Amino acid sequence: MTTADALAAPPQGALQGDSLAVGRARRRRSDNLRGWLYCAPFLLAFGIFLIWPTIYGLWMSFTGTSLAGTNTEFVGLANWKEALGDPQVWTSLANTAWFTVLSTVPLVVVAMLLAVLVNIGLPGQWFWRLSFFMPFLLASTVVSQFWNWMYNPQLGLINTFLGWFGIAGPAWLQDPSTAMIAVVVTTVWWTIGFNFLLYLAALQNIPDQLYEAASLDGAGAWRKFRSITLPQLLPTTVLVLVLQMLASLKVFDQIYQMTGGGPGGETRPVLLYIYEVGFTGYRLGYASAISYIFFFLIIIVSIAYMVISSRRSVKA
Repeated sequence: MTTADALAAPPQGALQGDSLAVGRARRRRSDNLRGWLYCAPFLLAFGIFLIWPTIYGLWMSFTGTSLAGTNTEFVGLANWKEALGDPQVWTSLANTAWFTVLSTVPLVVVAMLLAVLVNIGLPGQWFWRLSFFMPFLLASTVVSQFWNWMYNPQLGLINTFLGWFGIAGPAWLQDPSTAMIAVVVTTVWWTIGFNFLLYLAALQNIPDQLYEAASLDGAGAWRKFRSITLPQLLPTTVLVLVLQMLASLKVFDQIYQMTGGGPGGETRPVLLYIYEVGFTGYRLGYASAISYIFFFLIIIVSIAYMVISSRRSVKA
């Protein structure tokens, strides 16, 4: 080989480096392909059962589609305009917001207090944990029927108990002034166990050294709770608050089975109104428009909450 050929030929190390780079690129492509194949079943189900219904429901809100499959013509923003001017929509949204406020506060505060009481070492730990969490495992139908009997004006346990003290109990689910409160009490009893477990797990992760140091400084029980327990539970409280608000905004089952939205629409949430419009009134297009108005309102509330939370964290 001449000197010119030697200069023109690539170095042996360069050839090996190129082959290694090509091999790595092939392995990356193979790994990526294998990863996409593993994800394919989920992505397929996600697209069929979430993405496509979301897109189709949005399109349906611009049509006059009925449950019978007729009147599928495009109507533009007619459904949206009608929904924004429908007083029943705003009443049901107000009922949903009121239920969310009434249920979220006790489901956060009471769950925290129950977890604190159990965490301090009450006798029979397993009994308290089981008692607080067991209702959460029950189906909504079972819970609703159980509390329907409890609230029965003539035979219910609650009015019977009040009668022992000479108090005439109301018709809890038929009285507009008590129906929503009755549903909230049922919801708190039913779902508080999940929040209770979250708080209990968070309490057990607080280092004991913090309480020991506070004791050495002469801090009492209330001071420890205010200065140690509450700040340490703040991330869990934010999580519980967000989850509870989202769950309360989607309330449907227990109200549908206990009051049917009555009396006089006092307990009818927006999801029940959407159900009535779409499956009783056969107006799927109009029901879709209401659904997306509710969806956008939830997004606005979520964004506002995230902005407020981020500002608070920056200040802290």
